[in-house]
Amino acid sequence: TTNSILRVPKSRSTLVYMRIQLSCYHVLRPPSFSGILPLDSPCSGLCDIIDIDEHYLVQKPEKLSSVCVAGALRDGLCAYTALHTHARMAAGHTLLVMDGASSFGLMCIQLACYHGVKVLTTSHSPQTHTFLEKLRPSVARVISMANGSLDLLPVVLEETGGLGVDIVIDSGVRLQEEDESEEIKLLPHKHDIISVLGVGGHWVTCNQELQLDPPDCRLLHLKSACLSFLNPEVWTASSAQQGRYLHILKDIVEKMSAGILRPQPEEAVPRYEATVAMETVQHQQKKKAVVQL
Repeated sequence: TTNSILRVPKSRSTLVYMRIQLSCYHVLRPPSFSGILPLDSPCSGLCDIIDIDEHYLVQKPEKLSSVCVAGALRDGLCAYTALHTHARMAAGHTLLVMDGASSFGLMCIQLACYHGVKVLTTSHSPQTHTFLEKLRPSVARVISMANGSLDLLPVVLEETGGLGVDIVIDSGVRLQEEDESEEIKLLPHKHDIISVLGVGGHWVTCNQELQLDPPDCRLLHLKSACLSFLNPEVWTASSAQQGRYLHILKDIVEKMSAGILRPQPEEAVPRYEATVAMETVQHQQKKKAVVQL
């Protein structure tokens, strides 16, 4: 029901109480649940007991550790949203994942390979290049971006027979040519991404500040291509999406339990270091942090 509230305690030895209307259920051995707190949640995740609607939670398989699920659930949700919801991925499509060695990129690669998609990806260093080449199931081509994006378009056209890719998922975009920071130099320019798109292609971007000039829009129009902004928080913005949202979360943990999705291992930090971990994420020194309660 819409009035259901699940109280999730921090300790596994503590009792779990589930209130559904006027009934109360006492569970001696509580199951473990996984979920993502909505942005408007009144409770923080760093507390002993969290009040959260049951529609935001799925049961966690016993073979998966809490640290593994906590570190991978949001990346899995982003991958599902980008590939299934926005790009309408299908077997036989060609996908380009920028920075495939990132936790989000790795989820996209594994999910796409499972569905029979030909995957191209990029690397930012010799170490990540070697890592991506040894992935199983393997990707079709790893493109080095260590010296910029000069090789991106020629390699993509070579791999696709001059047609371009059906889907591009970026991890950030360089908006201006004169950007000089080292991190920005590793990102592709927005014109490079539009150029590698095929006719009817789909570009899913993580850059919320993306701006397209009229020539860029004209090129997208000529290719009849489309652009989508990836925001995984949108699932909890409407109650009409709760069924699909729960289905995605359940599918993620089931595929992780079956070994289809193998996220990068995360090292959890203790609770007394949570403030420092939060500051590093806010200053974009790290993309995420897992806190052990």
